[in-house]
Amino acid sequence: MSSKRAQWKRGLWRLPVFLTAAAALACAAPEAGQLPDEWLPALDRFGEGLAADVEQDGVGSITAALARDGEVLWWGAYGWADPESEVPADRGTIYRTGSISKSVTAVLMAILAEDGTVSLETPLQDLVPETGELGDRPPEANPTLRQVASHTAGLAREPGLRDAAAGPIEAWTSKILESIPTTHYQSDPGTEYSYSNIGFGILGFGLERAAGAPFIDQVEARIFEPLGMTSSTFIVDDRLRPSLSVGHANGPDGEVNTERPAREHDGRGYKVPNGGVYSTVDDLAAFAAGVMGRGRPPLFGDAMRAEVLSVQTPENPDSGYGLGFSLATVDGRLFAGHGGSVAGYTAYLLFEPATGLTAVLLRNYNRGQTDLGAAARDLLSGLGATAGTP
Repeated sequence: MSSKRAQWKRGLWRLPVFLTAAAALACAAPEAGQLPDEWLPALDRFGEGLAADVEQDGVGSITAALARDGEVLWWGAYGWADPESEVPADRGTIYRTGSISKSVTAVLMAILAEDGTVSLETPLQDLVPETGELGDRPPEANPTLRQVASHTAGLAREPGLRDAAAGPIEAWTSKILESIPTTHYQSDPGTEYSYSNIGFGILGFGLERAAGAPFIDQVEARIFEPLGMTSSTFIVDDRLRPSLSVGHANGPDGEVNTERPAREHDGRGYKVPNGGVYSTVDDLAAFAAGVMGRGRPPLFGDAMRAEVLSVQTPENPDSGYGLGFSLATVDGRLFAGHGGSVAGYTAYLLFEPATGLTAVLLRNYNRGQTDLGAAARDLLSGLGATAGTP
């Protein structure tokens, strides 16, 4: 190990010389020929920017990766996974992914639809009759799974239940049932994009009922295990706990709270299908490849992939929301992904199906200099023109 790499590994992130993308690249040890020479300046700038932002923020860490077809070509980790214990972030550091969990839930729905357990057009009420109790229901409203997974079901963002997002993970389905009568429609199904956390919670609950198996077990058996996502989970056990980063809920006044993020590891009420996944940059790259059907076991066939990665929202035919993914067409190029933010953690996953390129950024604090989504978009858009196809 080189002296620079050894120092970087010891977490000397305050010394920018050890935080350049070149240093991270040395740690990643890519195979010869994996990275085109013309990419290196952009990756240098990308890594140096993250390093500078993390140092200026002075809170925690960012781990980032660039992958193609699920294989990480470059990675960099900047700052501390656990500042108090001086544990530096690295490639295997685990973070909460927030609403990237919605993508996982929608993918499970697509898998179950392809095998005939459900249909994208199955009315939600067929699986969860309790949704007949939803408030302000438009006449004859009965949104389909497709509409729930595309945020076009017309449901409000959150339920009205007090402490709906608190409580042990084992009781998340009970919180769903308690939340339904306190949730209301805000528009007719199919008429507009209206982001709904509770909608995805109910969707995951419906998939559990449809398959006759716990939602978490289904995700593990049908997504995590086939793709080799061995560091992804809903419940951090003793095997994974040493790799878990400490979450920092930091506000605009500079105050940093670690108690709430720590408390949420034990449970976050109904927010499991919409915010419960923990993961790493490698595992999320594998997930993206599985969705794209590139380089990993495909999670579904081409027809279902076209459904998942097609705009389902009515506002703009080129950019909007598919089934569990935000979609944008820029200069004729389709990008798909999702962001996430929960107490103490923020995340962003972005991929380009045509090239198989994927960018992942995971952070163990909420507010910082880096706009994770913009950083991912800038990186992929800049590299994609020379990416070609493997």
